[in-house]
Amino acid sequence: MSPAANDAAHGLGDEAGTNLGGDVIGGGDVIGDPVADAVSDDEDTGDITVVHLVRHGEVHNPDGVLYGRRSGYHLSDLGRRMADRVAEHLADRDIRHVVASPLERAQETAQPVAKSHGLDLATDGRLIEAGNVFEGKTFGVGDGALRKPGNWRHLTNPFKPSWGEPYVDQVVRMMGALDAAKDAARGHEAVCVSHQLPIWIVRSFVERRRLWHDPRRRQCTLASLTSFTYRGDKIVSVGYSEPARDLVPAHLLAGAKPVKGKSKAFGA
Repeated sequence: MSPAANDAAHGLGDEAGTNLGGDVIGGGDVIGDPVADAVSDDEDTGDITVVHLVRHGEVHNPDGVLYGRRSGYHLSDLGRRMADRVAEHLADRDIRHVVASPLERAQETAQPVAKSHGLDLATDGRLIEAGNVFEGKTFGVGDGALRKPGNWRHLTNPFKPSWGEPYVDQVVRMMGALDAAKDAARGHEAVCVSHQLPIWIVRSFVERRRLWHDPRRRQCTLASLTSFTYRGDKIVSVGYSEPARDLVPAHLLAGAKPVKGKSKAFGA
């Protein structure tokens, strides 16, 4: 078992959120400056590398399907505006590597960033959405898959979870993707476009929180950035920003109350 898998399997993260590098991890649009925070800790650092995990923009999904890893789901017009906003936000950053999940919505979110920096867009399968047995079903409040008794057997273990890809497996593959991006942009910055659940799980692991959680509490809105700063090969701080917050529908913001007929699940 890899070190990441071993730590995750033994419950690394049962404590409250951990401050890794002087940042205040919590609410707000921006948490710290990853590079400045890391350098200020020690003037004689090795390479400082920042890897930004970006969640894709809004997807065109009028039927409210939990699309998961299915192909054919592209960004909506609003989602493309979100992608452009992310590119604008990162225009002056020292981006040297851009990589995305193979799913269309992630590729389309990454393209404006790669273009603005004159980079080729790479693909890493480890950044893909988490597997889910409810893929292809509707998953709203008061309707959809959870009302069918035949699906209840998938809800027996929220700690693994029983309805999808184990959290431990998500940690292992996402840490591998982060490390690969860090190596590709060492001493500079990289952008990895992925999906809400894998981003939140790897952040929870790094911040030493439990992996099982209330999905409504995830701090990972559409087109948000979760930024990991490395000193050498060690993560020393985590930052979070929402450059497209004003474009995100209210019911998809972190902490928003569920609305009947509208689900956060299919915006993953």
